[in-house]
Amino acid sequence: MFVLIPALLLALPWWTLVWAPTGGTGTLFWIGTAVVAALFACLPVAMFLGHGPAQSDPAVIVGDALLGVSWVFFAWSVIGVFVRGALTVIGVDDPARPVAAGVAITALALTGWGVYEARRVPRVRTVDVAIRGLAPGLDGLRMVVVTDTHYAALNRVRWSEKVVDVVNSLEPDIACHAGDLADGSVEKRQTQVDPLGKVVAPLGRFYITGNHEYFGDAQGWIDYMAALGWQPLHNEHRTLTRDGDRLVIAGIDDPTGRGLPGHGPDLPAALTGADPDLPVVLLAHQPKQIADAVAAGVALQISGHTHGGQIWPFHYLVRLDQPVVAGLSRHANNTQLYTSRGTGFWGPPLRVFAPSEITVLVLHPEPA
Repeated sequence: MFVLIPALLLALPWWTLVWAPTGGTGTLFWIGTAVVAALFACLPVAMFLGHGPAQSDPAVIVGDALLGVSWVFFAWSVIGVFVRGALTVIGVDDPARPVAAGVAITALALTGWGVYEARRVPRVRTVDVAIRGLAPGLDGLRMVVVTDTHYAALNRVRWSEKVVDVVNSLEPDIACHAGDLADGSVEKRQTQVDPLGKVVAPLGRFYITGNHEYFGDAQGWIDYMAALGWQPLHNEHRTLTRDGDRLVIAGIDDPTGRGLPGHGPDLPAALTGADPDLPVVLLAHQPKQIADAVAAGVALQISGHTHGGQIWPFHYLVRLDQPVVAGLSRHANNTQLYTSRGTGFWGPPLRVFAPSEITVLVLHPEPA
């Protein structure tokens, strides 16, 4: 896998940018081929050292960056193939060179823009959500959602502090982290996570595990977030009260947790003891957990996981696995699902046509 993926990602860009415009001869051909060969040698080594047993942070940074750049060039090389075919059909002579130039310029520009989009403080997205059965005292309740922060090899302490400043400026009643907090152990990533302890939300701060916690130390992160003052919802719920009216907020584990004793999603357990007449807001990391939410009559599920695709056109592949990639959607039994594009990024430090977000969900009673 470490060799096959780089081969697939680099072969088409090599053909589009190197072989086709040069005819397989000349100085530019050999320079381009040498660059692609170097990338082919470097990428699998960096990915293995970073994500294999060694868990080398410098290798993660190099490997993930090369993977992201390779994906951008691959995607636009695919488009270049179709453009070249169209130009040939309409009678353009030797379209290989202008196509190669167009692909190279576009991919380089989008790579630069994608790095900026990934590293910037996310934009705020405000969404009004009508909740059936929501009592008048809870009208206008503000839930601020961050998710998929993926604190990892790149040290983003300052970014984390700025995210917390934005969250607090939004004056949340409730703050939520919907999983994929960090990649790596508490010992390696805690300094990046520590600013979350400064989030202020009078009705509570709630956290659930995502799949990436289960690639590392899920229980360690549950315990650490609790130590920071967040309430982990490990297949459990809380009943919140404002102005005499109540709301249930529940959280379930990511499905990946089934491999760890005592973990894995259990919505019936999460709702045990909850007043069945109260609306339920559920934190569930993956959108496809909506099937269980619908069966349980949940009013609103909040998820992340998809990153909105993160690097176009990857969202088409995400859609094969998840029912929704981003935004507010309505499902059976009047259950709604909000899928965040995520606050951080995973792996390649790029976001192309899938901007990150800090989400404000403003709850209102649903009209009769």
